[in-house]
Amino acid sequence: MILWRAGVRNVLRHPWLTVLAVLGVALGVAVVTAVDHANEAAQRAFRIAAETVAGRATHQVVGGPAGLPDQLYRTIKADLRFRAAAPVVTGSLQLAGKPGRTFQLIGVDPFSESPIRSFSSRFSDKDILPKLVAQPGTVLMLRRTANELGVSRGQSFAVHVAGATRQLTLAGYLEPPDEVSGVALASVLVSDISTAQEILNRIGRLSSIDLVLPDGREGEARLRQLQAALPPEASIVSAGARAGAMEKMTRAFRLNLTALSLLALVVGMFLIYNTMTFSVIRRRRLIGMLRALGVSRREIFLMICAEALFIGVAGTVAGLFCGELLGSELTRLVTRTINDLYFVMEVRKVSLLPLALWKGAFLGVGATVVAAFPAALEATSAPPRAVLSRSVIEARHRKLVPIAAFGGTLLMLAGSWLFLYPLGGVAGGFVGLFAVIVGYTLLVPTAVLAFARVLRPVMGKLAGSIGKMAARGVAVSLSRTGVATAALVVAVSAGIGVGIMVGGFRLTVQNWLANWLQADVYVTSADKSGGRYRPPLDQALVRRLAALPGTAGITLSRRVSLEGAGGATEIFSVQVPEATFYRYPFKTGNPRYAWKSFSEGESVLVSEPYSYRHRVRVGDQVELRTRFGVKRFPVSAIIYDYGTDTGIVIMSRKGYLENFDDPSVDGMSFTAGAGQSVPALMEEIRKRAGGERINVISNAELRRATVEIFDRTFAITSVLRMLTMLVAFVGILSALMAMQVERARELAVLRAVGLTPGQVWGVVCGETFLIGLIGGVLSLPLGILEALVLIYVVNLRSFGWTMQLSIDPAYLLQAVILSVAAALLAGIYPSLRIARTSPALALKEED
Repeated sequence: MILWRAGVRNVLRHPWLTVLAVLGVALGVAVVTAVDHANEAAQRAFRIAAETVAGRATHQVVGGPAGLPDQLYRTIKADLRFRAAAPVVTGSLQLAGKPGRTFQLIGVDPFSESPIRSFSSRFSDKDILPKLVAQPGTVLMLRRTANELGVSRGQSFAVHVAGATRQLTLAGYLEPPDEVSGVALASVLVSDISTAQEILNRIGRLSSIDLVLPDGREGEARLRQLQAALPPEASIVSAGARAGAMEKMTRAFRLNLTALSLLALVVGMFLIYNTMTFSVIRRRRLIGMLRALGVSRREIFLMICAEALFIGVAGTVAGLFCGELLGSELTRLVTRTINDLYFVMEVRKVSLLPLALWKGAFLGVGATVVAAFPAALEATSAPPRAVLSRSVIEARHRKLVPIAAFGGTLLMLAGSWLFLYPLGGVAGGFVGLFAVIVGYTLLVPTAVLAFARVLRPVMGKLAGSIGKMAARGVAVSLSRTGVATAALVVAVSAGIGVGIMVGGFRLTVQNWLANWLQADVYVTSADKSGGRYRPPLDQALVRRLAALPGTAGITLSRRVSLEGAGGATEIFSVQVPEATFYRYPFKTGNPRYAWKSFSEGESVLVSEPYSYRHRVRVGDQVELRTRFGVKRFPVSAIIYDYGTDTGIVIMSRKGYLENFDDPSVDGMSFTAGAGQSVPALMEEIRKRAGGERINVISNAELRRATVEIFDRTFAITSVLRMLTMLVAFVGILSALMAMQVERARELAVLRAVGLTPGQVWGVVCGETFLIGLIGGVLSLPLGILEALVLIYVVNLRSFGWTMQLSIDPAYLLQAVILSVAAALLAGIYPSLRIARTSPALALKEED
């Protein structure tokens, strides 16, 4: 009992050190929990929405870009007598006046819905069904959503779809079977199928046909029967596989965020180790006397672990609370990035998920105990006489320096081997990266000793004996300065590595845009509710704009998603002149050789991510389901593309029309003719468009908008970098305050023999300056190494992108300055406190 009281007394006597340790744990746990929470919230929202909309459907019949003909449903329902089938028409639209609010419109046949979905076939009010079927423009939505929008039953509201504004009428309210389904339907509108076809301009076409197939042999027989009756452009996919393919799109993105968040926890572990080691060193006399009086090693070990457990639990609780607050903002950033890069989704409600909570608690408490374990062993492994001597502690640390350096070298070699082992995938790349980081930190104490030895004469010339004392203090207190410097190195190098990666990626995207965007003006529908996919432009408008006089060239394009059993394939069809084709950013393949077969529709181009994910090279073939059935197209070239990491297949418009019979156009580009200015061309396009809602944007504006989306994508990365630096700052502050308490007697002796408070302040500030300088310099090679791994290993395995490496010397200099500034700021308070401490008070022995 007395031993436990001594431990509690130690915590209470130095509250600031305890608070800083708790804060370090809390920040690390908060970042990990928030990122995990944001990823899980987005993934869960998509999964619940997919399951709710799919209902009890086991399979779906899907078609090409134009969908499926109405007659196919009648064939399945009437001729094949398949009762558990329901037609579906889906599309996205935006609420007028609120461009950020996107709804998914689902058109259904209420009379066929009961075997599959309950929310679209169960109505408590008998008047709803006749209105939904008979009255045009009528829809259903959740009562809660209607209250948010201020729309009551029978009231009309405007939406934007396919470049046009339409008036919809709220016929009634959806009745979800449970609260989970209610959350998934918050951004869903349900209408009769004919109404949806009219709103989305898909008369006579279906998006899919949902099926419920029995298990076992009966289901397999019915599946073969259905497949035999399908037209060539249609196929049957599993409902679960389709949702899984969509979730798989974002897996690499979410894994990258998780790995970055773990860096903050790693830095926090350095902080915990630093604090617990100081707790042992500062009480070395007390521990030695307790051991001499008969206290066992086991009791001392349990006391140290109990203190660490207290810090871990307190920090974890605070971190989980902060993680919930931070998670809401990170969820918004994650959702926005998914909308920019993948598909449209909304996360309307964010609640703390149990999985993220338990994972954060396990990491927080576990990391604290693991970080405190070496300190607990140190407190129990040495005999009492050695524990009473501080010089023995430092001597032991110096003896361990070569062993740590050898272990660090082995870890770095093991991590490098994982980089060369491609089967490890993204996870293997991150494991290798963490191995390199940990291995490098084990080399830091050796580097600190070397730098202190080299800088000692330099500091002597700059600041005389005060400078030499500062350099000597860094080397003498290696057990403290080594850990603090290592934490700083990890944090600053992470900022350097991610910064170089983002900067190189930004430069790569800018160069890619310069080659990809060659026209002067681009026209698309103003409707952004479909994410990457825009609704087609009106055919009459396309004809009017195609006849625009004075232009030097006009390009037509269409971007569609082709559903299949293995997921969706993005097809980009384009009609371009030969000169424009030659300027495309080719990675492999001869443009002049590829042009002839591409322009005739006989071959296709694929993007670099598609080539990487599907292991496709020039000369190989890709399979696409066309209106003639599955057809193979040879790959004539591979081009760089950074618009999506899922990959695209590029086809000439001639080949697209022949194989998919879809004359729609969702994008046009114009090159100004001789003597024609870009503003004048844009104004003429707007005049010809009349009152139709289209998006007319110049080349420069489109590049700027694309780079803005890129910057938004990496906004969350910047947030994680700042949080990691904050954890490192707290770690340095904790280390310096610990040194202030530990070296109080030593500095008091210096005061007693004649050093002024200003000179003592100079010694401490000199030490913090050297820690920051050494940490900043050591972070440069690790940061560059991290950037190389992120660019050539992690990003390539995650997204299939080849990026340029761009290292700005000014950026590296800024990193060193940031490291020194962080160390100096953290050292202000401890140095002032040391300088103001009375020598007589500091020379008193501890009780």
